[in-house]
Amino acid sequence: MAAEALSLTNVHAFYGDSHILHGVGFSLQAGGVLALLGRNGAGKTTCISTIVGFLKPKEGEIRLFGEPIGGLSPERISRLGIGLVPQGRRIFPSLTVRENLIVAQQRERSTEKPWNVERIYELFPRLRERHAQFAGTLSGGEQQMLAIGRALMGNPRVLLLDEPSEGLAPLIVAEVGRTIKRLKQEGQSIVLVEQNRQLALDVADQAVILNTGRCVFAGNASELLNNDALITQNLGVFHAH
Repeated sequence: MAAEALSLTNVHAFYGDSHILHGVGFSLQAGGVLALLGRNGAGKTTCISTIVGFLKPKEGEIRLFGEPIGGLSPERISRLGIGLVPQGRRIFPSLTVRENLIVAQQRERSTEKPWNVERIYELFPRLRERHAQFAGTLSGGEQQMLAIGRALMGNPRVLLLDEPSEGLAPLIVAEVGRTIKRLKQEGQSIVLVEQNRQLALDVADQAVILNTGRCVFAGNASELLNNDALITQNLGVFHAH
């Protein structure tokens, strides 16, 4: 049985008076990819915000490799090993590609192969070609690579990807999928929030569906592929590919 990299147990979270997460619970196995699915407004981004510490859970428990992190500051959670690639990328447009990476570098954890600028360039050769370019002049796909590279520079134990394919052309979406698969081969534990169901289920081992802040499915991603009824009910129209 693989260790649990990240686990949520009965997590409740509020924005002001609005109760957004209702007893959410799931666990990500070490070295696995978990797809977090749901319609817009289902609570996915709130869930990510709660894991990274932007929002404090009202009750429930969040653990990173067994260590409780629920309610700690975002800086502390980041240092303990949670990396985030936020929705909308949020790179520094006026810094070069290389500067964006170096700014994000954290003390190298005692991983066997820590991430550094050279390894990011191996993962994304296009960033090497553009290393001296201002990040704001990159294409959307290149900016997404840079956002992923920046998160990896912190050598995260768990990487959270919030809508990485959003606004990208299909060819680039396929590249994002290949990147996630490669990181998984390297043993990176990943939570993937994604509207693109096909991409998510193609790379994920496990899947969780949120509907109005509640978990309505948690299990193997493969179980979802053939469950049209569950998908239609919770994710909208089902398009067979």
